[in-house]
Amino acid sequence: MTEWLTTEEQQAWRGLVNLTAHLQSILGRQLQDEHGISLADYEVLGRLHDAPDRRLRARDLGASLAWEQSRLSHQLARMQRRGLVEREECETDRRGATFRLTPTGLTAITQAAPSHVEAVRRLVFDALSQEQVAQLADLTGGLLVHLDGSLRPGRATSSPPG
Repeated sequence: MTEWLTTEEQQAWRGLVNLTAHLQSILGRQLQDEHGISLADYEVLGRLHDAPDRRLRARDLGASLAWEQSRLSHQLARMQRRGLVEREECETDRRGATFRLTPTGLTAITQAAPSHVEAVRRLVFDALSQEQVAQLADLTGGLLVHLDGSLRPGRATSSPPG
């Protein structure tokens, strides 16, 4: 194995990093300008909206977002102060907490979703054929499975510079 990425790997890697950063910036600005919420707010609200009873344990919410505990804690604290989510004690584990979507949070996600979905379609899916969408889903799904397997405790995770 070489120490550096090949030219093709470097182009693919940088393209992926730049694409995700650019999309997050554009979509974050759109949500903030049109709805007064951040992309992080939207992601949390969306997960809670789709959860049974519109509530999730903090650890499950963090896992679904692939966020570290400190990022999730800060985000949830900001959202609590704005009345978008409420913290509840976990009924089955005193150490855990559950977060619930509030009526204000539900209003925020239902108002933001149509324009956010339209923006995602316009920025991403309108530029792709149906076959490319299927390929993208396969690629991202496969990479996520690979990452999940390589991040389990006890697995080596050395990576060449990228």
